[in-house]
Amino acid sequence: MAAENALLTILVDKINNDTLVLPTLPAIALKVRRTADDPDINLNAMADVISQDPSLSARMIKISNSAYLGRAVKVTSAQQAVTRIGLRQIKNISTALAMEQLFVSKNEIVKRYMADIWADTIDIVAHSLAVLQVHSKYTKSRALNLESMMLCALVHNIGALPILTEAERNADMFANPTFLDVAIDKMAGKVGASIMTEWGFDAEFVEVAQSWNDLSVTTDAISYLDLVRLGAALSGKFDSHKEAVIAGAIEKGIVEDLAALQGDEFDALCASAKQIFL
Repeated sequence: MAAENALLTILVDKINNDTLVLPTLPAIALKVRRTADDPDINLNAMADVISQDPSLSARMIKISNSAYLGRAVKVTSAQQAVTRIGLRQIKNISTALAMEQLFVSKNEIVKRYMADIWADTIDIVAHSLAVLQVHSKYTKSRALNLESMMLCALVHNIGALPILTEAERNADMFANPTFLDVAIDKMAGKVGASIMTEWGFDAEFVEVAQSWNDLSVTTDAISYLDLVRLGAALSGKFDSHKEAVIAGAIEKGIVEDLAALQGDEFDALCASAKQIFL
């Protein structure tokens, strides 16, 4: 308990003093985002930027051929992928696909922790994207889009990273799952909101990172927060509150009924989303 309180005290002090070291976006994600913000950019130039990172290029092709964007003709190059996805969506999708680069550590305990968090995150991404597909089909609404949904789900627990990094710096005291869970539960939302603000992301991303697991925070309109929260519930989060989250989603009109979130079709949508990150 003393070590747990010590870690929380350090985190609170660093947040209050604005000295907590926040993660930076991977270099390729920064480059793509800057390129996408250039009003004179074209598809060919964007494809050239993405092609500089073989891993990002391969994943961009994979998502272009997924159930979410796939067409009869398969994409085989970064240029074709960019053409299919479009410049408007490239910025968020490229950021999402580069996120895994942040989940690394040299400390064995923290490394395993980051691996578990990443695996949980991908599961929530898969369920959130599947929910979006079901929601769009049910409501005929396109107010929420694939690229923002994917990124919102991927950054929902981004606040855990600085906490784990701080634990790694003081591994003898803090690299212990006994109180890392408590520290992440208490602090990740506030830290996540700080990261999203530091990175210059829109309010919807800040909202998800800060409040996805705080069920007292709600939105009037159907939002990415709702879908990430529902995706998390379907992934096994919220324990005894899972049924309430699902019931609330049905009442709000996100999906028609529980059956829409079950069955082979829904499972196939989840599996297709997971394949993007394998």
